[in-house]
Amino acid sequence: MRFNKKKFIYLISPSKIDKTFYYHLVCVLNQKKVSFFQLRLKRGTFKEKLIIGKKIKKICKEFKVKFLINDNVHLAKTLKADGCHLGQNDMAIHKARKLIGNKIIGITCHNSIQLAKLALKNKADYLAFGAFYSTSTKKTKYKPSLAILKKVRKITKTPIVAVGGINSNNYKKLLLNKANLLAISGYIWKNKKLKPIEAIKKLK
Repeated sequence: MRFNKKKFIYLISPSKIDKTFYYHLVCVLNQKKVSFFQLRLKRGTFKEKLIIGKKIKKICKEFKVKFLINDNVHLAKTLKADGCHLGQNDMAIHKARKLIGNKIIGITCHNSIQLAKLALKNKADYLAFGAFYSTSTKKTKYKPSLAILKKVRKITKTPIVAVGGINSNNYKKLLLNKANLLAISGYIWKNKKLKPIEAIKKLK
């Protein structure tokens, strides 16, 4: 899986999508720093998610951004998304493959080399580690050290995604320690000081 080094952001949606979101998404993607966009909605019906997903997919396509779905493989299949992201308690990767075929499947590995090795064995397309920093987006049980990124890089060339509390003050550390992509949500969508477009401009 190839990607542009300048496009190091793996953007995750806010938990609620309001009417202004689509405008802000266009502004943010227009900065050409985002490789992946993940739709992560914990609430709402399948139909509601489908309506939102179709709109976002169209915007992502326009900016050549890969459109992924969090957790819900059936939604990813229905939307013909570019892939999905699976947590440790979600559908097994081999079952997901049967549903969506040769699409992108990323796996949460928390802070574990063992989980990473298992994900690699199951042919995951990327490995996600975190939370590296404290985050308000979701509750975090696992906190890897930066050293895990270099350890994982020694055993695989599979892309590594760093997750959790990433902002303009700490993002460079993760890139310097071999993370390929930075999963960011709250810093862009829930930033009390900066609008989404202003926030992403600080990630250079």
